[in-house]
Amino acid sequence: MTTNLAIVCILTMIIHAAETLSYSIRYAGVKLNKIVVALSLTGIVVLVSRTANMLQAPMTATFIDHARKYPDFQVMDTLRIILLAGSAGTLLAMLLFPTCVNLFERVIAKLEVAGSLPKLVTSVSIPQLKNVRHYFRKPNLRLRSFRLMGVPKRFILLNIAVTAFYTVGVLASLYAAYLVPELATTASQASGIINGVATILLTIFIDPKLGLITERALHQEESRQQLGKIYILLMGARFLGTLAAQAIILPAAYLISVAVQWI
Repeated sequence: MTTNLAIVCILTMIIHAAETLSYSIRYAGVKLNKIVVALSLTGIVVLVSRTANMLQAPMTATFIDHARKYPDFQVMDTLRIILLAGSAGTLLAMLLFPTCVNLFERVIAKLEVAGSLPKLVTSVSIPQLKNVRHYFRKPNLRLRSFRLMGVPKRFILLNIAVTAFYTVGVLASLYAAYLVPELATTASQASGIINGVATILLTIFIDPKLGLITERALHQEESRQQLGKIYILLMGARFLGTLAAQAIILPAAYLISVAVQWI
């Protein structure tokens, strides 16, 4: 199972890194004043994340099946390692943020010339790929240089909560299936009980506020200069959310196991 765990951790890192790096696409779009084009590129991030998730979810479920056959297998410890991989992926995205902003600025500019994503991909040459190294930038993560910069504390806390709920949704439902084996199929499909709360918070409170922050940066030079630090701040909230997931995975699993018995 060690090999499976390593693969699942890598896929989990990819999922969290890809989703977190969507901020770099937004920021590149704001810097070029082409936010609509930038948002269209987030489809790439969604594709990478969903492809990795398509492979990760069933492979994670094998740990639950293995735990039923071998009672000595520490399934919760395994799930916690997977959660740590999510934290590592988010941290990796924070380190790559300046580099990805530079890369996506170039991609957005070339997309405007190419006219479509397939044409953009086919126009990339080997020399251009070699030049990618020139876009690498060293991250600046000195905590003392960051302030809230007008971002409400409640908004940051909501980001942490939403990330925590989304991070544990599938894993909690799988562990619930382990807790109530007679309702394993129902429990394994019940991640929506946890993710539903996160979706409501995301749709009502987070997405509109994030849109307002980005829109303000498009029209105000001062806000535009602060936007990069604000995105890093929000990525930090995502990172804390993946750590908070460690604390709520057990309560979430027990909540699902109780809920499915009433369905």
